[in-house]
Amino acid sequence: MATLLGGGCRVSEMNEGAPLVVGSVRIWNQIGRATGADAISLRILEFGPGASPHLSNHLADEVFYFLENLDGSESCSQCTIHIDDRQYEVGAQTGFYLRAGQTLTVDNPGSSPVIFVSSQCPDEMSSDKPDAPSTPAVFNPSLAGAEPFVRLSDRAAMPTADRWYRVLVDDEIGSEQVTQFVGSIPPGRAPDHFHKYEEVLFILTGTGRMWAF
Repeated sequence: MATLLGGGCRVSEMNEGAPLVVGSVRIWNQIGRATGADAISLRILEFGPGASPHLSNHLADEVFYFLENLDGSESCSQCTIHIDDRQYEVGAQTGFYLRAGQTLTVDNPGSSPVIFVSSQCPDEMSSDKPDAPSTPAVFNPSLAGAEPFVRLSDRAAMPTADRWYRVLVDDEIGSEQVTQFVGSIPPGRAPDHFHKYEEVLFILTGTGRMWAF
């Protein structure tokens, strides 16, 4: 069951609740307008074997992260993604970007599911807040030929105190509304801090304690 913390922070398990089923795809909507967010979302998408249905957004930038197998469960670590008429072979620990108006199809060659974590901005999965921000993504023609994916291993670690982070998807490849990064937090308590924007987090491995107020 989801836990609600101070300041509107919501914590949930990866596959909490009943998924939305679209053909061979199962979608768990964990964060979004329906849970109190103003713009950004976090959802888990599980693609079964074979070619998926077409998925697309009208207004939202969307960034995806291909989850590796971290818990011993079976999941496919390689697949083909089709963005409009372009095809890419991608593996685990890869982030990629879907611009508003583009169409995504995933071809899973294995017998186990392919699992992505995604964030949309603005959230398009639920619209119970019609006054929430809905600024369409801005298309930059100069980035039309940019590769839409970034491998974690290709990004240099950026140190900050005793931590590091690696930026995957950002405006370098066209995502002007969402920045995706992977970071490492060592044992110990971080200083209190805040953001002036919404942020969604997905814990890849490890456990910790969080305060929100």
